[in-house]
Amino acid sequence: MTDTPEKPRSHGRLRITPSLTPRALMEGPPDLARAWRARVLTLFPEAFPGTLGLSLTGKALDLGLWALDVIGLRDFGEGRHRTVDDTPAGGGAGMVLRADVLDRALQAARPGTPADRRLWPLVYLSPRGRPFDQATARAWAAGAGVTLLCGRFEGVDQRVLDHWEIEEVSLGDFVLTGGEIAAQAMLDATVRLIPGVLGNAASTEEESFAQGLLEHPQYTRPAVWQGRPIPEVLTSGNHAAIARWRHDQALALTRARRPDLWARLQARIPPET
Repeated sequence: MTDTPEKPRSHGRLRITPSLTPRALMEGPPDLARAWRARVLTLFPEAFPGTLGLSLTGKALDLGLWALDVIGLRDFGEGRHRTVDDTPAGGGAGMVLRADVLDRALQAARPGTPADRRLWPLVYLSPRGRPFDQATARAWAAGAGVTLLCGRFEGVDQRVLDHWEIEEVSLGDFVLTGGEIAAQAMLDATVRLIPGVLGNAASTEEESFAQGLLEHPQYTRPAVWQGRPIPEVLTSGNHAAIARWRHDQALALTRARRPDLWARLQARIPPET
C-alpha cells in the first residue's frame, strides 16, 4: 500500500486546489477556469512560479490573466520512496525518468485539455528538440494553454514520448541540469503576449523578432551621458523620421548580428523587376 500523493500546486489570483483526481485540475473560480493555462510537470515544484511570479507576469498571474498548475513528478513515483528513475537500458552514466511514472503524471495533467494539440501543445523540454522562437511563443499564446514536461538526469524514456506523441522543444544549443529554467523562459516569452499582460499591445509589435528583425536601440534621459548624446532624430519630434531611423537601425543590427534572420528576410523580399 502506498502513501496518498500530495496535491499538485496551482497559482493564480483566486487559488484553486487541484488534486490527483482528474477533473480537479480544471475546477475553481470561473475566471481562472477560462484563463490561459500553463501546466508544468517537474521534480522540483518549489521552483515555480519563480521569476514568473515577479513583475508583469506575476501581476498578471495574480489578476487571473493566466494560471499555473505545477505537478510534482515525485507524487507519481514507485513504492515507498517514490522512485522516479532507473539506470539506462544498455548501460551508461546517469539515470532516466521512468515511462510508467511519467505516464501517471501525464494522465493527471490531461483533464480539461483540448484534443487539438494546436490549442494546447504537449511539450518535452529537450536540447534535441526544435528551437523555441518568437513564432512558437505567439502560437502558444494564441491557444488555450500548454503542458511542459521538465526532464532531469539523462532524460526520459523514449517510449513515453512516442506513446503520448510529445513534441520536443529546445531553448538553445546547450545543456541544462533540468527543464525548469527553460520552462520559465518559454512561459515568460509566451505569457507576455497574452492580451492585457503588458498593458500596451504596441510593445510587442515593435520589439525584437516581431517583424523578423532585431529591435532598434533605445535611449532615455539624461540627454547627454559620458559625452554621448541621444541621436538627434529621436528628439526632433518628427515621427516619420524617427520611424525611418528605427527601421534602418533594426535592419543594420539584424544584418550584422543575425545573418540567419537576414537571409530569411531577404528570401521574403520579391526580386526587383
